[in-house]
Amino acid sequence: MVRSLWTAATGMNGQQANIDTISNNLSNVNTTGFKKQRVEFEDLLYQTVKTAGTPATEDTITPVGVQMGHGVKVASTLRMFDQGSLQNTGNISDIAIQGEGFFRVLQYDGSYAYTRDGSFKIDAERQLVTSNGLKVLPEITFPDGFRQDTLTVTQDGRVSVKVDDLDDPVDVGMIELYRFQNPAGLSSVGENLYKQTPASGNSIAGRPGFEGFGKAIHKFLEMSNVSTVGEMVGMIVAQRAYEFSSKAIQTSDNMLQTAVSLKR
Repeated sequence: MVRSLWTAATGMNGQQANIDTISNNLSNVNTTGFKKQRVEFEDLLYQTVKTAGTPATEDTITPVGVQMGHGVKVASTLRMFDQGSLQNTGNISDIAIQGEGFFRVLQYDGSYAYTRDGSFKIDAERQLVTSNGLKVLPEITFPDGFRQDTLTVTQDGRVSVKVDDLDDPVDVGMIELYRFQNPAGLSSVGENLYKQTPASGNSIAGRPGFEGFGKAIHKFLEMSNVSTVGEMVGMIVAQRAYEFSSKAIQTSDNMLQTAVSLKR
């Protein structure tokens, strides 16, 4: 009965982590480029009371052993990188990725980070940056006198604008995308950014629309891939599982109380 108390407690802890993850998904339902997470569980170690296959009599063996489980734990929180819906914003500096890939940005400490959030801006130095001022790599700098309303980004990543004294568009740079062998192994660092880890593998650079990379969709943004209905269903299931574990603790407590009262 004491074992059952601790076993049920692990179930409550696991479902609390599940609810925490679902809450984070729901809170980011309108976050540009956000990718939902899923909690994955695994059972804990087992106490082997009797090993299967041990001799039962001189001529027979035990067909089934006796093992007592000790509960559950969170194995991982898997990031789901399926495509989010595309929203037409009409903003000249917005770029969405339709398909596989990430934008690369330069952080303040000189390291690289990766994002699916294409809500870019043009700063005072006429460079393409994120909402937090991080430079998009490769760097794209617009010429003096360029007209923002003429900014064009093709699906293969070519960026061009018109300058006041020229009639023809001028190419100012190329958008590059990066992908990973295991994107689920990326580390989330907040601000819609991911960092490369040994689990994700090294980044692979490519041109939008070629060799399996997604297309660059100008004046669109990729929205969160969170399904509110699916998350609400998951929340109900997690709540009921939490209640089941708490009921097991109450039952074990009642059984202990009964055992204690036998002397009376």
